Amino acid sequence: MTLALVKGQLEVAAAKPAPRVEKWKVFRDICEARERLGLQDRALAVLDALLTFYPGSVLEAEQGLVVFPSNGQLSVRAHGIAGTTLRRHLASLVDAGLIQRRDSPNGKRYAHRNGDGDIEQAYGFDLAPLQARAAELASLAQDVAAERIRFRRAKESLTICRRDVRKLITAAIEEGVEGDWGAVEAVYAGIIGRLPRYPVYAQVEAALDEMGLLREEVLNRLGTKINPEKKDGNDIQIGCHIQNSKPESIYELELSSENEQGEPAWTEPETMRKQDARAKAKANAESIKSFPLGMVLRACPQISDYGPGGGIAHWRELMAAAVLVRSMLGVSPSAYQEACHAMGPENAAVAIACILERSNFINSAGGYLRDLTKRTERGEFSLGPMLMALLKGNGEGSRKAG
Repeated sequence: MTLALVKGQLEVAAAKPAPRVEKWKVFRDICEARERLGLQDRALAVLDALLTFYPGSVLEAEQGLVVFPSNGQLSVRAHGIAGTTLRRHLASLVDAGLIQRRDSPNGKRYAHRNGDGDIEQAYGFDLAPLQARAAELASLAQDVAAERIRFRRAKESLTICRRDVRKLITAAIEEGVEGDWGAVEAVYAGIIGRLPRYPVYAQVEAALDEMGLLREEVLNRLGTKINPEKKDGNDIQIGCHIQNSKPESIYELELSSENEQGEPAWTEPETMRKQDARAKAKANAESIKSFPLGMVLRACPQISDYGPGGGIAHWRELMAAAVLVRSMLGVSPSAYQEACHAMGPENAAVAIACILERSNFINSAGGYLRDLTKRTERGEFSLGPMLMALLKGNGEGSRKAG
């Protein structure tokens, strides 16, 4: 007896059970939700045997819900299960809150009957929790079935996406398309290599996000090479940065905007063109897809040191860390605000994380961010190649499959 068992018995007693519950339907729901309930296959066989001792196919409290077979009878109906194994799985059914013990004074299982042969008092295993929790178990089974469908579809999508990337890389190499396809293939192998032999849904979903991003980048690179007149942000590499006439200064504040200077910095036509570009960038910011957070943190591990508690668990914490890093790098508020309008808050935070990772090679972080913002407004910049280059530099590209 434990406090958890006492609590479960009180909840069953207080619950309002359904008037009529089909015992085999409840059993099927339990089989579906077996892993959620922490039950093994043998425990289900024992429960199946217990239900066979209840007369009828409908659980009704008026007829009594206590069954009292001996261990020998249970063992026979549970396909000859050993006594010690039987007792262990009976205990697991009790712990799962599916049955309750009704012990007699001497610990045996039996029933008192009246003169007409009807049961007045029975000692054994009470099936009342099955009746009381029938709706809960049905909902749990439906949830497990839906999760299984999502998992299967995610694995199918990952297989298709993985096959597409593999074919695109092979075609690019065989046809001699210019580009560092070895690095792309290394990133592909790294995504596959991180998947365990028996992945869970969250791992498959994360791999699918990264593989989908890689497919988009490969398609963009191939499109740029096939149509060279169409410029794309994928030609931008992380290595390029803004030079400054004073290389001894690592972080330098870029020139402030007109709001910070206190006087206009552009002519009227230039101001109107800039406002139009900002409006267009703001309209397109929602369409820019954020990258998987796990991929960003692997490419830019230094940003995690500025998260709450020395770590980053979700996008809100990444954006808060980016604001802190922005100030440390000397990026003005106006420059970061313009980046948020052009790229979206999440991607602007990713850009700050990338700049932090390459801060030793960038003379003016603020000027560099403004340049990225302008390129984004013109549709000439993508964060994908920048993250890929950082992943390769951090050793992600060195993991080969096999």
